[in-house]
Amino acid sequence: MQNTNILISGASIAGPALAYWLRENGFTPTVVERAPTPRPGGQAVDLRGAGRTVVERMGLMDDVRAVALDQRGIAYVDDKGRIKARLGADAFGGEGIVSEIEVLRGDLAEVLHRASLPGTEHLFDDTITGIDQDDDGVTVTFEKAAPRRFGLVIGADGLHSTVRALAFGPESAAVRPIGGYTAWFTAPADIDLDGWYLMHNAPGGLVASARPGRLPHEIKAGLSFRSDPISYDRRNIAQQRDIVARRLAGVGWEAPRLVAAMHEAADFSFDSMGQVHLDRWSAGRVALLGDAGYCPSPLTGLGTSLALVGAYVLAGELATARGDHRMAFARYEQIMRPYVTDGQKLPPGGIGGFAPSSRLDIAVRTASMRWMTRWPLRPLIAAQFAKAGNITLPDYAQRVRI
Repeated sequence: MQNTNILISGASIAGPALAYWLRENGFTPTVVERAPTPRPGGQAVDLRGAGRTVVERMGLMDDVRAVALDQRGIAYVDDKGRIKARLGADAFGGEGIVSEIEVLRGDLAEVLHRASLPGTEHLFDDTITGIDQDDDGVTVTFEKAAPRRFGLVIGADGLHSTVRALAFGPESAAVRPIGGYTAWFTAPADIDLDGWYLMHNAPGGLVASARPGRLPHEIKAGLSFRSDPISYDRRNIAQQRDIVARRLAGVGWEAPRLVAAMHEAADFSFDSMGQVHLDRWSAGRVALLGDAGYCPSPLTGLGTSLALVGAYVLAGELATARGDHRMAFARYEQIMRPYVTDGQKLPPGGIGGFAPSSRLDIAVRTASMRWMTRWPLRPLIAAQFAKAGNITLPDYAQRVRI
């Protein structure tokens, strides 16, 4: 591989993690991101299993812990706010529903972004519009920047990946909806959470939730609903807010307060819940990483671990293969495929466990929370949480750099 310049699309978790490891291995990474700056805020993400190991190998664990959320665990509440079941953050060795280390997506992205500097070029407020491959490299066109040549292009740009659409085909062929939508946003801290991530379910597959933010004056809220695929403009925030407000109308607990806060939130985001399934994660000189290639959905709690581990393995294999992308991409898939396949298996109940449809289903799910740490549920639930560590990470430390 003559051209060691590698373009990464996406500056969330997978993108900057890959940039860090590529730079460490002698490549020259460039990250392009549609947002004008690293995206702040966002929902909480879990740092689990092998994902923790990767962060430790980056020497960033202290930085991550410094921005981690302070939470007691998760608790289900009824429409009067009474706690009906709870699971502490220390359950299952700190890797339960709420893990010991949970970080706002934007805070983790910022830690990774800083770690990738210097040595990584960033093109913010831009996006890829075309990819033209040949035997020697890839010519990339951008919405704003002039066309450029790169040795490889990596799509780390999420569920609705632009790189995947350009190099692999339409989104409909890759994304499998799992039957739900979620809005995430920051709200004023005028709900007494007492350190808990509180979740309220209502019949019809409706969910309202609130968890402590990192700053004392804010909470992180979520409003979710079950639904077959719906059509909406992904650029029309007002339309998305109206969709959520209509769906959550009439829900009890603090849902009316959260809906009102949603209309004022500056960091509102709304998206479907889905998984990405592909037979291959590379096409010539283009490869996919993290949610772009194998999104497991938020229900698994494993998206961050898959992204961090994937970045580590992809960069390590590119260095080991001395830039031979065909060999490196093949090894990347060989190592990651079992881990991804296992990680994409939804927890018991799937979307129904997160958003039960009827009052009876809500009662059964709530009761199951009380039994999670007891036989016979404990070994089943423990196996779900253990997936994050079900991979033997290669040690690339002593291998030849480019």
